[in-house]
Parts: sequence; C-alpha cells; structure tokens
Amino acid sequence: MARNLAIGLMTVGLLMGSIARAASAADTTKIVLIAGRPSHGPGDHEFNAGCKLLAKCLAQKPGIEPVVVTGGWPKDESVFEGAKALIFFMDGGGGHPMIQGDHIEKLQALAAKGVGIACLHYAVEVPKGQPGDKFLDWIGGYYETGFSTNPHWIADVKALPKHPITAGVEPFAVRDEWYFNIRFRPEMKGITPILIAKPDDETRKGVSASPRGPYQHILDSKGRDEVIAWAVERPDGGRGFGFTGGHAHKNFGDPNFRKLVLNAILWTAGLDVPDGGFDSKVTAGELTENLDPK
Repeated sequence: MARNLAIGLMTVGLLMGSIARAASAADTTKIVLIAGRPSHGPGDHEFNAGCKLLAKCLAQKPGIEPVVVTGGWPKDESVFEGAKALIFFMDGGGGHPMIQGDHIEKLQALAAKGVGIACLHYAVEVPKGQPGDKFLDWIGGYYETGFSTNPHWIADVKALPKHPITAGVEPFAVRDEWYFNIRFRPEMKGITPILIAKPDDETRKGVSASPRGPYQHILDSKGRDEVIAWAVERPDGGRGFGFTGGHAHKNFGDPNFRKLVLNAILWTAGLDVPDGGFDSKVTAGELTENLDPK
C-alpha cells in the first residue's frame, strides 16, 4: 500500500509539474526577430547585431521569449509556431525574403491569426502590386520605389503623439537614412503616425537619387512634415508597425530611438507597454557585439 501511495504521489507530482510548465508557456510571449543577410558597409544594415541587441533587451522583461533567426527567411519555419509577433529587419526590394515563393501566403495565414508584423528600415520596401498591397494590409504602408525617397538626414522629432509606442520617449534628433513619402493606405485609414519630422530644404533638393519625374514635386514640398514611423491595428486583430530608421547600428545606442523600437515590438506583440516605456541600458561595448564581418 505504501508503494502504491508513493507511486500515486509521484504521478501527481509529475502531473502538477506538467501543468505548471504548460501554464508558464501560456504566460510567455514569443517574439521572433528575423535578421537579413549581411549588406552594406561596416556599421550599416547590421541586421544580425541589431536583432540580437533588441532580443537581449527584450529578454530582460519577464514573460518575453525573444527568438532570433539569422540569414533571412528561416530554414525551419516551425520557429513561427506560437509567435505573437514577427519583427523583420533585412534588405527589401524585389529580393525581399518576405515576398519570395509562397512566403506571402504563409505570412497572410499568420496575420489572419492575429500575429503582429513589424518591419524595420529596408524591410519596409517591396515592389508595388501584390507585395505592396499585402504590406498595406499588414503594416499600413511601404516604401515604393520611384515614389518614396531615402536620404540621410537628421530627423528632429519635436513632439510625439500619445500612444503606447511613445511611452517614456522624449523628443530626439538622430541622423539616419530616414525614408519618407511612404505609400500609405488611402486617407491613412487605421494608421497612427508615430514619428513625424520635417526634412530641411537641402534634403528635399535631391540628396537621394529618387524619386524623379512625376513625383518630384512631392519632394519639393518645402516645409511639409513627413511620417517616418507608424502603427496600425488590423481588422484581423493583429497589429503592424513600420519604422524607416535603423540604417546606422550606432543609433540603437540612443535611448529614445531604442526605447521607441522596443515599445513598438511589445505593442506589436499585443503586450502592454509600461507607463514609462521599455527601460533598457546598452553599453558602447554591446553596440560592437555580433557585427557582421564586412
């Protein structure tokens, strides 16, 4: 009888442990950060280092399980299972990993389940047509070649809207390759501008090679405010975020720049952002970790 009691207690213990692990998993929010392949010169487009740095910060918050995928689209797509948000930081354009093969259909299936999607810097660029239309659905806007433009300039963000993504973020000025004249949904339907800045006249005169032709007059609109980061809540219950900065890896060392991106990742995953925003500290040494050999 004693032996049966011991076995029974052991079984109960195992069952309770299993329940505890299941409860713990249910309380954990999985966020997958997908880093593109190396591109550009040292210190620029450091997708690997950027994703790992953001993941290191996210891991400091209990209940978050950040998972980093390097080298572009994951070879093992099971990594997407259970994810609440997918953060893409990679080269875009016609070779964008998000639009190759059946990837659009796979992402659409995840979005339909309410999975959040965020694209950082070059990852917001896709060709117009089906890819662009899907980005309008997923994140509300995209960089359209020949329409949008990509100069390097100091975005002086003088004010921020009241939104969970801007919690604890102070106005800042950072030089980066801030894209603007983004192709947004008609009438900005469902879109909340998060970062707005005004390019100076020199930037508008043609620092960038595009656009030209029929859209040049848009660049010449002196004094016009430009949306350089935005958020959207989708009808499927998911959330989307677009951020045009991130060309220069060193900018993640700016506390407001970094906090805004971390806040956005939490928000995109459907999590509550702390009143003061996501606090994190990054040292100069940490900014040199995981840089691609270039």
